[in-house]
Amino acid sequence: MPVVEATPSSGSTVPRRQLGRFLRRYREAAGKTIKDAYEHIECSQQKIWRLEKGDPNVVVKSTEVKLLCDFYGVPDDVKEALVSLSKETKVKGWWHAYGDVIPEWFELYVGLETAASRLRKYEPSLIPGLLQAHAYLEAVMTAERPRVPVEEFGRRIRVKQERQVLLTRGFPPPPQLDVIMAEAVIRAKIETPGAMQQQLWHLLRATDELPHLRLRVLPSVGPHSAAASGGFTILEFPPSDRGSSEPPTVYSENITGALYLDHPRELAVYEQVWAELEELALNERDSKAMITTLLKDLGDTSS
Repeated sequence: MPVVEATPSSGSTVPRRQLGRFLRRYREAAGKTIKDAYEHIECSQQKIWRLEKGDPNVVVKSTEVKLLCDFYGVPDDVKEALVSLSKETKVKGWWHAYGDVIPEWFELYVGLETAASRLRKYEPSLIPGLLQAHAYLEAVMTAERPRVPVEEFGRRIRVKQERQVLLTRGFPPPPQLDVIMAEAVIRAKIETPGAMQQQLWHLLRATDELPHLRLRVLPSVGPHSAAASGGFTILEFPPSDRGSSEPPTVYSENITGALYLDHPRELAVYEQVWAELEELALNERDSKAMITTLLKDLGDTSS
């Protein structure tokens, strides 16, 4: 049976998602309902649903996985692999230390981001978190959470800084990061003096120093398909030693939660949107030239 193995820094996110996917697949093949499953192992209906969804906050017990496998008629060799996978779900990623400031729905994303081999991001309103300079990052945090206590504010800042280490880590190699930002993002006005200049310099430096970064600007254009989608990220994952990989996932965030889409039809729609964005966006050289010109317009002549 193909099983994705967690990278040293991916925590339990990928094993959880794969375990849940296989358990759901075998449950459906056996003609069992979620009600059948939770009654068999004497747990709550919500637990089975969360287990199959790969929820990072559900406790996965090896004994329950064994009972479910027996109930679904899972072959012994597959059952052994799934039980082994259930033990990997207990591995903790760095983000678990910040559980008090990271929403439950975002914990899953951080784990997937850490495990990804490629990230494609479309941002219509903000510099992506992975590329935010310190002053810009603080300004965004202040706007989002204006009344957060100082200590919590500092912990939220550290979460973003921890995430940014992803782009310079040594092992596993950092993911390929393809970013398309709307022109309005780099023309936004930040109240903190010098914050936008610092941010634009940070973007230029990143494009020079990170060979795995591809940064492009979407100039002001008429209506296009991404206008309806809003910002999103397409995450792709590396194959395991056994040749399989976690399926690509689309992440789309809103103010109260997020969508995680991995159905082939959903992925196909977002692939079409991304293809249109690539056609409309400036190339990397012209994008860099636009950022450089904007810096000069802001009064920075050092470029």
